[in-house]
Amino acid sequence: MKYVGAHVSAAGGVENAPLNAHRIGAKAFAFFTKNQRQWFAAPYTEKNIELFKARCNEFGYSPDHILPHDSYLINLGHPEEEGLKKSRAAFFDEMKRCEQLGLNRFNFHPGSHLNVISEEACMDRIAESVNMALENTKGVTAVIENTAGQGTNVGYRFEHLAYIIDKVEDKTRVGVCIDTAHTLAAGYEIRTKEDYEATFQRFDEIVGFDYLRGMHINDSKRELDSRVDRHANIGEGIMGMDIFRFIMNDPRFDDMPLILETPDETLWAQEIQLLYSLVR
Repeated sequence: MKYVGAHVSAAGGVENAPLNAHRIGAKAFAFFTKNQRQWFAAPYTEKNIELFKARCNEFGYSPDHILPHDSYLINLGHPEEEGLKKSRAAFFDEMKRCEQLGLNRFNFHPGSHLNVISEEACMDRIAESVNMALENTKGVTAVIENTAGQGTNVGYRFEHLAYIIDKVEDKTRVGVCIDTAHTLAAGYEIRTKEDYEATFQRFDEIVGFDYLRGMHINDSKRELDSRVDRHANIGEGIMGMDIFRFIMNDPRFDDMPLILETPDETLWAQEIQLLYSLVR
């Protein structure tokens, strides 16, 4: 079964995220555990935590179908010690917030080398950061998102994801989230059935479907191998509808959060219905 949702707002309290997901007919959802553009935030209150759990239970949201997202400020591969220290502290805090909410996965952008260190050295720091986070938390899987390769970001090759996973000590608590728009922008063609099958066969061989913990379902404004991260609403970009039909009928993507991050949130309810209409 497919669990489609969107990255909803948690404004006014984290307990509002499941409420906002329910309002658009989502069967899964993502949210920021705190303000994504600030380093620090007040800790959750007991009321925040209790209401979040109660509403997830009320609306039928399992932790297996909730994919919180890290702050945009965090760079776990930061080449400078001060930046790395701040990023790690923020990441550890957000992992702990997931633990407090009873969630089992936390999605993050791997990081950027900023043209100061090599990609490999950056990925070494990311893996070290993940190991430290896992030591400080329980039950939450660190989920690495593939990137478009914009700027100095790592994570745009399947080999990058595999490299980081290889250096994470607890393989049971590391996973991957695949973003459709990022995948295309990074140079992986997925718009025809043949290319879709070939790309995900490569993913399975290099990373492994056993590590897949969720997907971001986005159309793209930019072409193949553009290395530019620009999302479009479903059917309004350059990807066509076939790729979304393939995903919605592929059992490899069952029982995990399939999250819309498309730019016009007023269309999310409609897009969720559209995606389910593609199921044969």
